[in-house]
This record gives sequence, structure tokens and C-alpha cells, in this order.
Amino acid sequence: MVLEQVYGTGKRKRAVARVFLRPGEGKITVNKRDFEGYFPNVRLRKLALAPLMDTEMLDKFDIYATVQSGGIAGQSGALRHGIARALVVHDASLRLVLKQKGYLTRDSRVKERKKYGQRGARARYQFSKR
Repeated sequence: MVLEQVYGTGKRKRAVARVFLRPGEGKITVNKRDFEGYFPNVRLRKLALAPLMDTEMLDKFDIYATVQSGGIAGQSGALRHGIARALVVHDASLRLVLKQKGYLTRDSRVKERKKYGQRGARARYQFSKR
């Protein structure tokens, strides 16, 4: 079943990505900016495009994405999650490959809150006996 446009939502930490895959030659736009301009770090770009590389679909889709909240690393992870979900909507036979690589699982690790009477989430103030 070939669709004109497919959609996937991805999440990581506080970041949320809305990803639209359209048939094309591999142009990627994130928040109306060029992909390389939005993610200047090569590692984050590779992380985001991993589902497309592993399924060999990198040059078959144009990607339009909007990402909100979180930092740049969380947004990259959210984009990866969204791309993987959209690929499954496009072609259900890719699900097994993406699932084995862990791209369809939402990474649920978030920042732990600071507790009162402590310096941070786990760090305490130094104990003084005298």
C-alpha cells in the first residue's frame, strides 16, 4: 500500500517530533530549516537518520519534520523515533527490522526531579559530624 504522505510522532526526553515522509529524493527539512543547519553535529545527524539507513530508504523520501521542546540531542532522538514510526506506516514489512534495532521503542529516560534538602536529584550536601 503506497501512500502519498505518511506521518509518525516521535518522542525522547521532553522533545516531540512530528515527521512527514513524502516520496522524493532525500531532502530533509526540520522546523523549516535545512537538516545540516539544524543539527550541526554529525553524530546527531547519523542518530536521526539511522532508521532510513538501516532500511536503505535514505534517498526514497523527502522528510518534513517539526520538533519542539527539549535539547538538540533529545530532538534528534525524537526525530529518529518519528521516522521509524512513519516507515512502519508506509511499509509494515519493515517493522521487524526496525523493532530489532530498537527504533520503535520510546526511550523513557527523563531527567529526575531535584529533591528538597538535597543539592540535586541524588546528590546530597556534605555531612559534617562537628
